Amino acid sequence: MRTNTLALDQARARLAQQAAAYAFGVPVEEINAPTRGRARAALARQAAIYLTHVAFELSLNRVADAFGRDRSTAAHACHRIEDARDDPAFDAAMEDLEACLRSAPGPDLIPFRMTQ
Repeated sequence: MRTNTLALDQARARLAQQAAAYAFGVPVEEINAPTRGRARAALARQAAIYLTHVAFELSLNRVADAFGRDRSTAAHACHRIEDARDDPAFDAAMEDLEACLRSAPGPDLIPFRMTQ
């Protein structure tokens, strides 16, 4: 994978982590922790992985690389969130998060010009 692609995938993952941290009420540091941690943090991490996969249409391999995890972990996270979406309230919250992330402008969409 090209370095630029990985860096962009990691930026997208960070955005999803921030959104999940906010929505689940957990510090982003807990989402980034190398271990499972509290159940709520683990669910928020799984949601961030799912959101990165769905909202940004990244393959599970790319999502796993962006999160520093393996593909089976990313697949498990997506299955866990898909199962949880049977709950209407959880499903509505995930839909809102997906829409939010999908509407975020990409790094190449905002013109940047330095004025002197």
